[in-house]
Formats: sequence, C-alpha cells, structure tokens
Amino acid sequence: MSEQELGQSLDETLARLRQIFSNDGTLRIRVMENKQFGRVRFGLVYIDGMIDRELIQDGIIRPVTEALFTGAEHYSPEHLMENIRTQVIQISDVVVALKLDELISAIVAGKTLFLLDGCAGALNINAQGWETRAITEPLTEKGVRGPREGFTESLLVNLTLIRRRVQNADLKFIFCEIGTRSKTQTCLCYMESLASPDILKELQERLARVEIDHILDTGYLAELIRDEPYSPFEMLGSTERPDAVVSKIMEGRFAIMIEGSPFALTLPYVFVENFQASEDYYLNYYFTSFNRILRILGAFMSISIPAVYVALVTFSQEMLPTQLLLSIATARLSVPFPSIVEALIMLTIFEILREAGARIPTSIGQAVSIVGALVLGQAAVDARIVSAPMVIVVGLTGITTLLNPRLTGPLIVVRVVLLLMSFFLGIYGYFFGLLGLVIHLMSMRSFGVSYMLGVGSIRAQDIKDTIIRAPWWDMYLRPAMIGARNMRRKPMDKKGKRS
Repeated sequence: MSEQELGQSLDETLARLRQIFSNDGTLRIRVMENKQFGRVRFGLVYIDGMIDRELIQDGIIRPVTEALFTGAEHYSPEHLMENIRTQVIQISDVVVALKLDELISAIVAGKTLFLLDGCAGALNINAQGWETRAITEPLTEKGVRGPREGFTESLLVNLTLIRRRVQNADLKFIFCEIGTRSKTQTCLCYMESLASPDILKELQERLARVEIDHILDTGYLAELIRDEPYSPFEMLGSTERPDAVVSKIMEGRFAIMIEGSPFALTLPYVFVENFQASEDYYLNYYFTSFNRILRILGAFMSISIPAVYVALVTFSQEMLPTQLLLSIATARLSVPFPSIVEALIMLTIFEILREAGARIPTSIGQAVSIVGALVLGQAAVDARIVSAPMVIVVGLTGITTLLNPRLTGPLIVVRVVLLLMSFFLGIYGYFFGLLGLVIHLMSMRSFGVSYMLGVGSIRAQDIKDTIIRAPWWDMYLRPAMIGARNMRRKPMDKKGKRS
C-alpha cells in the first residue's frame, strides 16, 4: 500500500493517513478553503509537538487562505499546486511527494504535509520545531582552557557547531537513516580533500550492513561497526566537544553523529588517543607533555600495582626489603584471607563506590564517595578483614585509574586478568600477562589503521603527538596512514623546519 501513488481525492488520502495513524492521538489534520476560491479544499497533516505552530500559521495557513488566485477557475489542480508551492507558501524547504510512503516518512519526521483536493501529490514542508537543550559545556569533558560549547541532542545544531569552525567547501555531510523502525537520521562528516576514500567506502558499507530496529545513541553504532568486537578496548573515539571533532576531521578522520545523541564517534581511532585531551592543544606543550606522561604512567600503575603486590607477597618475598616485608607481615598477621581475596574484595568495593558516586545526585555524590572510602577502609582495617597495605594499594590503583576516564573499563578488565595471573604464576604471570596485552594491542586495527600507530616508532615526526606534544610550529605533517591524501599541514623551508 505504501508504494502506491497518491490518489487525487483529498478525502481518500486523509482516510488512508487516519487508518495508518489510527491509534496515534498526536496526529493533526486540518482542512481549509481559500477565501476567494472556496471550491477547492486544502489539507494540512502534521504531528503535534514536532512542528513550529507560528511558522505554520504565518508561512502556510494565512498565505494559502488569503491568497488571490487570478483566473483560478481556469487552473488545473496541478497548476494550482505548483502556483502555491512557488508563490504562496512562505517557507523555504518545500518538496513534492508523490507516494504514500514518502508522506508517512515525512509525518513521523516532524514535517508538515500540504494536500490539495484533485491533485495526486502533496507538498512536504519542513516546519519542524521542538524544544532542545541549550548549548552548554559538556560535563564529561571539562577543560581548563578552550571552547566551552558542547554538542546537544539536535543533529542540525551539532552540524552547525562544526560548520562554524570549518568554513570550507571540502567539509562534507552525508546523511542516511539507520534503524528499521526508528529511522534515526545519521550524518557522516569528513573533509573530502583529506579523508581516505578507501576508509570512506568501508565505513559506508559497514553502516549499510547495520540491521537493528532502533538507534538511540552513537554507542549502538560503536558496537555494530567496530573492529575487534571482543576486545575490551574502544576502537572508535567518542566526544561531546565540537572542537575535538573538528581537530579529528582536519587530520583526515571521519565523524559520525546521529539525531538525539550529544556524542560523536570519530574514526579511525588509535591507542594513544586514550591519553589525549582537547585542552592539550591549548596549553603550553611542556606542561601538556608532562600531563600525558602522567596519564600513561597512571594507566600502567592502575593495572600493575595490585598484581605486583600479590605476586611479591605470595611468591617472591625475598625481593622485598626486610623492613618492608616485616611491616607487611605484621599488618597481615590477623587477616583471615589470602592476598588475592583481599585485593578482589577491596577492588570490588572501590568500584561500587565509584559507580555510586557517578549515579547519585551531584550534590552528595562526591561526599558519599570520599566518606564511604574513608569509613569503609578504616573499619575494614580495624576489624582485621583486610590489611592496611592492601588499602593503600587499592587507593593508589583507584586514583591512577581516574587519570584516564576513557580507559576505565579496559583497565578494570586488564587489572583483574593480571591479578589472577600473578596469583597463580607469581611475577612470571604478571610479565606473561603484559606480553599478552602488548601482542593483543599490536594485532588490532581500526578501519585498516594500526591501533598502536606511532607507538615504538623512531621517526621524529611520528612521535610528535603521542607520548609528548610537540609545538604547533613543528607538527607540519598529519598522522601517517590517516591523512593519507594530504599529509602536509603546513609548508617547510629548505632545511625541513617551519616556514
């Protein structure tokens, strides 16, 4: 039925629409007549709450009902409809729809349909209007310096935030719909002169293969189109900041945004991006490089401290200084559990406190987390359930984890794996686990790009935006294998230095 051409009868078309939306109380239908030419009826169809009432009143209803159609009695319905489209309706976005499925898609998308009795067709008018959240600073990516704008749930607003920062005709937006039932509007953003056409083709093919009934957030797409689906590490970037998306696009990457989500996906995604922040490029490069080293060190400590402690205390006591060994032994004298049980209990409690602090209201979340950690930790030590050194180990582990919010999930998984391997195999198990982690990371690719891009390279240009951040005047090339079509950011002089 939806593939059929529209009939010429206004009543028949409206009856079809009423039948399709029979249990939808938000459907609104209005039939009108022109003051001068009352023999022909017009119809408006829209969903209440998804349209701009003032725009419809001033741009459609008033012009159509009050228009003077000279010689209208000699007009054919098609001629009259074209006259209304080109001369009467005062809204810029108006297209002709000839099939019933086009009308249904327009209605559920918040468009307004204009029907004319005797004309086998309709006008699809973009008079959308609904409440949206104001542009504010993203809560998940606050920065000391840099823009304070963050994405909202409106796709067009988000694209405008990007377009304002890149006023270049090379910036392309490709739209598609994903979700067999939700028909969620999705946009693919990239710079045509910088992005790899091979990655673009692969990305479009993956999006076309997505089969799901609805999409509510870009997190759905991240799982459906990513490489290495069973790896705990993220293979696509996620950000709420327009400046972060623009910086990725200008490196030859792609961004994916959907209607209803303030988060944008960026790809290809490499491992070192987990330790980068938007404000790194706004602050002094010495300070930025120091902060990145702290984040990398924090990630390494987060996965290593519990495993190394359990390995040393359980198998390799001779590797500890005598005084430290005696102190740990004294603290654990009355503790009934082995070190591995202590570690798992305390790490679980810490994660419970972290999750509780993130979910409960902001006004009391921080207080609950701090007080809970202090009270529970001290009470556990006094009750001889855990030892004081284990509280210190778990505290350091938790603090270092918070240095890298993007890696929270992967670090928890890797930490538990290394902890169990250290318990069974001692310090050898820890090093075997690290070796397996390195092999896993080195074997992964994100849309054909090595996940460990730049790590281990000895070329100066490859490491200028990895562990450290070189000055802007020295980063004259884009990352290798990503901005493959145009590697150069800026010209160099004859000595290879900045111009």
